[in-house]
Amino acid sequence: MPDIRVGAQIFDIAFHPTESLVYTGLLSGEVKAFSYDEQGNHECKFSVRPSKRSCRAIAVGHDGGKLWAGGKGKALHTIDVATGVVADTRAAAHAAAINRMKPLLPHLLATGDDDGVIKLWDPRKPDAIRAYAQHFDFISDFLFLEDKKQLVTTSGDGTLSVIDVRSKKTEPIAHSEDQEDELLSIVPIKGGQKFVVGTQLGILSIFNRKSGWGDCVDRIPGHPHSVDALCALPSRYPSAQSTVLTGSSDGLMRAVQLFPTKLLGVVADHGDFPVERIAIDQNGEGRWVGSAGHEEVLKLTDLNEIFEDEDDEDEDEKSNGGSEEDSDEGSGDEEDKATAAREDAKREDPDEEEDSDKDEVKEEDEADSSDEEPQQKKRKRKKEQDPLQAMKKRKGRNEVDAEPSFFADL
Repeated sequence: MPDIRVGAQIFDIAFHPTESLVYTGLLSGEVKAFSYDEQGNHECKFSVRPSKRSCRAIAVGHDGGKLWAGGKGKALHTIDVATGVVADTRAAAHAAAINRMKPLLPHLLATGDDDGVIKLWDPRKPDAIRAYAQHFDFISDFLFLEDKKQLVTTSGDGTLSVIDVRSKKTEPIAHSEDQEDELLSIVPIKGGQKFVVGTQLGILSIFNRKSGWGDCVDRIPGHPHSVDALCALPSRYPSAQSTVLTGSSDGLMRAVQLFPTKLLGVVADHGDFPVERIAIDQNGEGRWVGSAGHEEVLKLTDLNEIFEDEDDEDEDEKSNGGSEEDSDEGSGDEEDKATAAREDAKREDPDEEEDSDKDEVKEEDEADSSDEEPQQKKRKRKKEQDPLQAMKKRKGRNEVDAEPSFFADL
């Protein structure tokens, strides 16, 4: 799809949950909406400027009817998507510039500012429900855990925290140790059991939900610059459980597989401009991934073209498995027919039965002797050890061994 030129630097992007609409928050303070189709055509649906200050964060409601916007002006704006006009404005919603926001429940919205303050809002009420101040630097990203109704936040102060949105307490239920690096983004993998956190130094920190939120369990180096944005793949892809899209300040959006670590390829190239936002349409299950840097352009990339080979391989494996089963069934029928023929021959000629038995014994002996050499070869192959597995056994808890050549092109 051709790049969508928006006329100003993009701070944030968001997709409509069900329709082919994408929204952009711009440095100029404008919020622009664009429609798109599978043929690569796009059209600007509306452009509204709720504030003269930059729009840093936007979020779409669960039903797609409302769009919230916030930024340097510190106000929280509600935009009616159907009409493209500002329906409500909460002035001075934060004491500092709003840097991030995320809808959690149908009537619950989270916002985070440059001072590390997090607020929960009910859009039906004028004031915030609760405010949290466990961080002292900018809020970089949000992740909502649906099963526990918990909000995970990452911050530039080098820590992440976990908030139970059902509790009336203004303290988090968990707060990690200082990771000695700015935490910029977070995304779940392995069905929400593990979490990948992007950092300023380009290291991917892995947190294990069962191990708690105190510290990461693995660190995966490789990105030459900061990992500003992370996004999970749609669940229809076979490797979705362990593959993430990473947006780095070197201008590349990559597909990286974890456990084992493998670079699958570059999905989009923004040149010299850092990739600070990544999102996938249709609530993360669509075919288009949007990425934004500083070049005043929104890139929409077709995931089907990038990962179609993976789907083909998976289908080939299934078809091969089915053909093997069919061949096994066919050979079984032939064996049954041959056995029945031998039984008939035995009844007609007992002497021939003895001769055939001797011949069968000889054939079995010859088969056994001919099978000895291949069996020895199989045993030798089993004794061979994978050098990568040996390296894994020797690695420490928070270390990952990888050859330097693997990360040469990252």
